[in-house]
Amino acid sequence: MAEPRGPLMSPGFWLHHAALEWRATLERNLRALGLTPTQFNLLASAGWLSRAGELPTQQQVADMSGADRMMASKVIRGLEERGLLARRADPADARVLRIELTAEGRELASRGVRIAVDTDEQLFGADADLLREHLKPIAAHRLPN
Repeated sequence: MAEPRGPLMSPGFWLHHAALEWRATLERNLRALGLTPTQFNLLASAGWLSRAGELPTQQQVADMSGADRMMASKVIRGLEERGLLARRADPADARVLRIELTAEGRELASRGVRIAVDTDEQLFGADADLLREHLKPIAAHRLPN
């Protein structure tokens, strides 16, 4: 069993605080678009998933963004009220909602992605690719196939 060495020697401690800083920086940077990180993640996830040709379900969007099902539903409803997306009943199962970005939603998601990419570059710089490769196997089990 490993000996405790204090929080400053824990990679998890640093990962946690780095994630907090990334989120706070992204939040500041997205403010100009009127989006929170959660709204952006849901909007961008819906856009990304729809590239496969089929409209994603609300659950798929929530899973891709890492959002809790109830929170995702509430935030997606707000995005729909802003005219950024539409929720449509699945023809095969009316209990399933499919998400479609509007033209305005696609444009806002695209601008948000540019901000997210710039934020990553700002915080991670030249080490971004290496950092991503270290984090991927740790987080991969949380993502849908």
